Amino acid sequence: MTDPSDDAVEIPLDGCLDLHTFHPRDLGDLVPDYLDACRERGILEIRIVHGKGQGQLRRSVESILARLDIVSSWRTGGPGEGSWGATMVRLHPLSGRSQP
Repeated sequence: MTDPSDDAVEIPLDGCLDLHTFHPRDLGDLVPDYLDACRERGILEIRIVHGKGQGQLRRSVESILARLDIVSSWRTGGPGEGSWGATMVRLHPLSGRSQP
């Protein structure tokens, strides 16, 4: 019998990663993989929605972002971006590509 939590989930590459449907243990692979896929498609501005809650997911996301060389910067979302329930991420472009 297979565990449904092991099934692959297809995530649209639209520059917005909503973590509400994911378990915190999945973030270590999910966030870097999503950012890599976006970067390969030239999406360099990403919103990661972690929710407001107690801040555990936000801290986990920030810890992951701090370790990734492809991340240029990040900040708390502003008005219309999810405020402190989202983190806005800027990626370095792939070598040989100009920024949009």
